[in-house]
Amino acid sequence: MNRSAGKRSRAAAATPVPMHIRRDDLVKVVAGRDKGKQGKVLRAFPKEGRVLVERVMMVKRHTRPNPNRQIKGGIAEHEAPIPVANVMIVCPECGPVRVKRVAAAAEAGAGRQRACKKCGRVFDKK
Repeated sequence: MNRSAGKRSRAAAATPVPMHIRRDDLVKVVAGRDKGKQGKVLRAFPKEGRVLVERVMMVKRHTRPNPNRQIKGGIAEHEAPIPVANVMIVCPECGPVRVKRVAAAAEAGAGRQRACKKCGRVFDKK
């Protein structure tokens, strides 16, 4: 039997996922155990296709005390990354929306900006 059936290769895992969500965006969780929660994106992991959202997917870690590093032992709670497909960016006017790319204004420089797919509001502020 082929033991690697169903597993992703390391080369496939290292390719970055195209992400429309960046750090400091306000997002809403649309799937998973924390569905319905909103929070700010603390970090984005494009290689893994995941984002770290404030106060979402809280996990507990049992930590051993280490006096040399001034680490107190006990149970520490922190956020864990969630798949980027499980979150949607929140537009201040429309709520959770998909993102489209629009051409940037001439004074803002070349390139494209992220905008709300419903109302067209631009999320990227230069």
